[in-house]
Amino acid sequence: MISLPPSERDLHAYVDHQLAEPDRRQLDLWLATHPEVAAQVHAWQQDARQLRAAIGDKGHQPDNPELDPALIRQRLKHQSRRRLATAAMLLIAVSIGGFGGWQARQAMMASTALPMADAMQAYRLFAQNRIMPADYKVQDSGDMQAWLDRYFTRAHRLPDLSPAGFKPVSARLLSTEQGAAAMVLYEDQQGRRISFYIRPPGPRNYLLPRGSRSADGLQAEYWSSPGYNYAMVSPADEPTTQMLKQTMSF
Repeated sequence: MISLPPSERDLHAYVDHQLAEPDRRQLDLWLATHPEVAAQVHAWQQDARQLRAAIGDKGHQPDNPELDPALIRQRLKHQSRRRLATAAMLLIAVSIGGFGGWQARQAMMASTALPMADAMQAYRLFAQNRIMPADYKVQDSGDMQAWLDRYFTRAHRLPDLSPAGFKPVSARLLSTEQGAAAMVLYEDQQGRRISFYIRPPGPRNYLLPRGSRSADGLQAEYWSSPGYNYAMVSPADEPTTQMLKQTMSF
């Protein structure tokens, strides 16, 4: 059984018709709401059809595993990575003489990157746009925590903002450079919105101290636990900001 968001292996199995029918239907529904991934899968399907057509007149010969479309795609990807690695080594060799400080500058820029900028961008895209579809909506018998636990094990519990009148109403799965992420949207009776954002810290395990920052009318309160980074994002108005700080013990 596949999990969502799908792995690259699941997508290749989908292209090569190796998924069970229930998994294929589930992935069809997921691709319908993720057009960028669907476009990549469509391109792979076209490549597979062209490869099969090119060798179709040799069907009487024994199966050649070297012609398997999935293996061909993997070989091309590995070749591309080797070329990129070679180019990177050449660039480093050239840079040592005249640009010895460049790598140090890059490291400083990475260390000063704004924390949880992706959480604030997700709020702008989905919380401020009320017509965007959600991957999960709370119904009368819905359980947002159970939905979140399907994708993020051993994560912090969803913050309880009910004393301030905010309840979780919907959620979206997202893809980031650090890995799969999710944004849970809270609303109050006046329609004001707050988001809870969770994602892994990335391959370098970049965990965050408790902190906050504001930008473009939004306020983010962020923190980390082993395995995940978190943020609560809201409009930067004084009552909401103070409520979040008190609720999250900042």
